[in-house]
Amino acid sequence: MQTWYLRTLYVTGDPAKLDGVLDALRGEAPGLLSQNPGYHRFGLFADREIGKILMGSWWESESARAESDTRLRERRLELLAPFADTVTADDWEAVSYTPAPTVAPGMWMRTAYVEFAPSDAAAFRQMFEERGRPQLEALDGAVSATLFLQAAEGRAHVGAMFRDKGTLAASRGPQSAIRGAAFKNMDARLRSLEEFELIMAHRPEG
Repeated sequence: MQTWYLRTLYVTGDPAKLDGVLDALRGEAPGLLSQNPGYHRFGLFADREIGKILMGSWWESESARAESDTRLRERRLELLAPFADTVTADDWEAVSYTPAPTVAPGMWMRTAYVEFAPSDAAAFRQMFEERGRPQLEALDGAVSATLFLQAAEGRAHVGAMFRDKGTLAASRGPQSAIRGAAFKNMDARLRSLEEFELIMAHRPEG
């Protein structure tokens, strides 16, 4: 499975200012990203109630990710400025994922951030590939499941996408059981669990 290189932004601010910034990102992000070599796809997510944006761009190499960040950083901050009180950027590797999922606005994603000893990164990846992802993909309404790693730091970001808010809600118990069983077999720590609406997904044609 090909490894993709991700840049994610986690942005918080006043929920009353969120929609305008989402509209601006929907309008400009695809064009800005598509101008950069190595661009693969982009996802924009939001928690409208609390006031959070999560967005991620996928790149074919570490160098493509880094070079695009240099070119896009200034305009990205300008677009976020009317809303953003905090902006946190992270780099990840997408190492296990549902191939070519069909995604559309209105779907919902649950994300979990996990920490473990860096020496356990390979075992965590193997566990996800052999058990975690197949179990998540089998949940009612599941669209995709993805593991993003920062292996050297001992961090993982697991995302599970569902076709709508109803199936997301219905999956909370079953997914908790999957998560609990996985953690019994590893010395890992869950740091956060969040849910987001998919606002936009973009993948260049060709």
